[in-house]
Amino acid sequence: MPDFKKVRLVLADGTEYHGYSFGHETSISGEVVFNTAMTGYVESLTDPSYRGQILVATYPLIGNYGVPGKQLDANNIPLFYESDQIQVSGLVVSDYSFEHSHWNAEKSLADWFKEHKLPGIYGIDTRALTKKLRESGTMLGKILFDNQDVAMFDPGVENVVAEVSVKEPVIYGSGSRKILLVDCGVKNNIIRCFLKRDAQVIRVPWDYDFSDMEYDGLFISNGPGNPEVIQKTVDNIRKALEKRNNPVFGICMGNLLLGLASGARTYKLKYGHRSHNQPVQQVGTHRCFITSQNHGYTVDIEQISGDWELLFVNNNDGTCEGIRHKTRPIFSAQFHPEATGGPTDTEILFDDFLDMVDAFKQKK
Repeated sequence: MPDFKKVRLVLADGTEYHGYSFGHETSISGEVVFNTAMTGYVESLTDPSYRGQILVATYPLIGNYGVPGKQLDANNIPLFYESDQIQVSGLVVSDYSFEHSHWNAEKSLADWFKEHKLPGIYGIDTRALTKKLRESGTMLGKILFDNQDVAMFDPGVENVVAEVSVKEPVIYGSGSRKILLVDCGVKNNIIRCFLKRDAQVIRVPWDYDFSDMEYDGLFISNGPGNPEVIQKTVDNIRKALEKRNNPVFGICMGNLLLGLASGARTYKLKYGHRSHNQPVQQVGTHRCFITSQNHGYTVDIEQISGDWELLFVNNNDGTCEGIRHKTRPIFSAQFHPEATGGPTDTEILFDDFLDMVDAFKQKK
């Protein structure tokens, strides 16, 4: 086993964890969060919702199946990544696998992190670290090499959405349903889910004024950070709700932004939901789904009123997992129906949304 360099993880309260480097030797800072998923580290690491965060993997063995290549599909979308790069600021694991084996692996996790000049730590007691974060709540932290200190970065006060959103509109496919996608840090599999359902996707930047654009359905994507930081997106959504009757669907950050546009407020969870096994119940039914999630904020249930109602609720802590309009074809989910990685039970929500789009087109 290679003799890797010693490195520290230092939390904002001064707590230190000592480990060894398997990535690029550079000091960084960010919000320290944990994910309890057993697989899917490639998808998580390329998920734009993790922008500005140091990810702690609670599953003890990471890296054993390596990293796939950058192959693209017919729409120039990476086949195996959720964006075109690693999005986390750093990765913390208990046991890094120095040997990897998988049919489509082209490099090791360590080589991938070095390629992107990002740090990775192994040898950390991630059970103790996760317990710390569960008791104290998510906090800021730094990965430090030698005496290379860095300023503390807080993605909750910065506009990290602007970093991961496209800069100009991009069009995918030529399907019969025209879906306008507001990109707040969209995962690639969301676009894939629309394309395989005979939809054309028009992807626009987070702050794009789409009020005069023609589309059949409006989709608001997932993304990183605090939803209240991107008020311009909220204003554009509110304008669209007032001006048009098109169906609207939001996922993750999209749920939070739709909540703000409806007049509710959002707040930060103690340590968020980041896993592949969150139980979610559809309100008014006995239907419960096991969902993939990655978010640190939620819509305040007490603020959902008027023409809006709760659609899904988290069975672990009772928080909001989705809202809908009482009379119009508008709804959202805090979890990830496209689920890469994780369970695909709720991918039916894309079908529900496109059924609404078809019904809307027939009325026009």
